[in-house]
Amino acid sequence: MEQKRVLITGAAGFLGSHLCDRFVKEGYYVIGMDNLITGDLKNIEHLFSSPSFEFYHHDVTKFIHISGGLDYILHFASPASPIDYLKIPIQTLKVGAMGTHNCLGLAKAKGARILVASTSEVYGDPLVHPQTEEYWGNVNPVGPRGVYDEAKRYMESITMAYHTFHGVDTRIVRIFNTYGPRMRLNDGRALPAFIGQALRGEDLTVFGDGSQTRSFCYVDDLIEGIYRLLLSDYTKPVNIGNPVEISLKDFAEEVLALTGSSVKITYKPLPVDDPKQRQPDITKAKSLLGWEPKVDRKEGLKRTYEYFKSLPKEELTKQPKEFVSLK
Repeated sequence: MEQKRVLITGAAGFLGSHLCDRFVKEGYYVIGMDNLITGDLKNIEHLFSSPSFEFYHHDVTKFIHISGGLDYILHFASPASPIDYLKIPIQTLKVGAMGTHNCLGLAKAKGARILVASTSEVYGDPLVHPQTEEYWGNVNPVGPRGVYDEAKRYMESITMAYHTFHGVDTRIVRIFNTYGPRMRLNDGRALPAFIGQALRGEDLTVFGDGSQTRSFCYVDDLIEGIYRLLLSDYTKPVNIGNPVEISLKDFAEEVLALTGSSVKITYKPLPVDDPKQRQPDITKAKSLLGWEPKVDRKEGLKRTYEYFKSLPKEELTKQPKEFVSLK
């Protein structure tokens, strides 16, 4: 049987690299694409010797050319952490708009099924809890987070437009907070920030009073959900995340207990438009995909901490990369 071909954008990023691993393992021919603005080749260099993997250093906001057929496209190219999209707001908007447009055009031309990576941030600071796929959200389009939130909302809109107008075979996953190996310690999100501070012997920084909640999904569970959604027949958005909710204050205390660190928790003002609650309703994922998370937070945190501990010491103090050519 002929080997199926899949294009994964954002391939050198946290989630993209895990997707590359999964599809190579499943017997696909994987074409990874990344402009390396936030991705890192070290996440996929173990695949370079595989006959089922090739890498294109390319920016998806520019025209995408792929020789030969394509069966699937997974569009995961996007800055995904506040520290990134606050520094490169225009690029964040462009990859959600022009990048998605290019990927959808490629899917149309190749007759490929495309899955786009949306986010729980489309719900903004939610007034409905937990968040179902039918909730339209509470987003500030002109606030500092609007460049990411609205990029993803536009991504969903143009994806559905290509589905209804052009008949492109589309899937939309709304990803909730995910963690695991290959996260960047300096990406500004709570889990790597807490672990990085603990490893450096710094006090853990909690914003606000720490009562705001998050729901953390281990990366292996998320990849399984995405894989099942891609191969399903469902074309509307589906939440994939872990519904077990925890306050950031309690989460910081869990990290302290895990690391055995004697540092304290310090509090700083809450950033503008920071969501107060985040918890997915995964009823659709359970019923449509037979999916629910398997890795509990204690085990997932242990695996993630072991990964961060194994990094070279210079990684602990590494600053976010400088971004260039981002007009």
